[in-house]
Amino acid sequence: MAVERWTGARSAPFAPGYEPTLAFGAYLDLLGAQEKGQALSPSLVPFTVLFGFIGSIIVGRITLRHRLNARFDRVGGHIGYSVLPEYRKRGVARSMLTQTLPRARALGLGRVLLTCDDDNIGSYKVIERCGGVLENKIEVDTDFGPRLKRRYWIAL
Repeated sequence: MAVERWTGARSAPFAPGYEPTLAFGAYLDLLGAQEKGQALSPSLVPFTVLFGFIGSIIVGRITLRHRLNARFDRVGGHIGYSVLPEYRKRGVARSMLTQTLPRARALGLGRVLLTCDDDNIGSYKVIERCGGVLENKIEVDTDFGPRLKRRYWIAL
């Protein structure tokens, strides 16, 4: 798989902070620093990035934010994930989320917030199957116009 595919997502990059000119080892170092709260832009919080694999191919990414700020409390939440289109509907997102929840608990979180577009049936079904309880739906402004977002909490 060409790593360049990671940078093509519309609203959130598949590999946050990755640039094609960056050596993969340097990218992993950057992720390690961000996990410790270093090298972050002011709008971010410390986070852990994990990748989903099928064999040796990276097919998904999940981000675990260690806490919420005003931005992520509204949209984004503690956990966000993405699966490459050709690997969707294979249980990858559910597997990644299931494996990430114990990590969130280990950070001391008692519950986690996840959000998704209201019309993203696949995403909200994953969240619900992993114990997500819908709190509300809110309208947010995006680069693509107003979008209705679902906000779910999962108790840990």
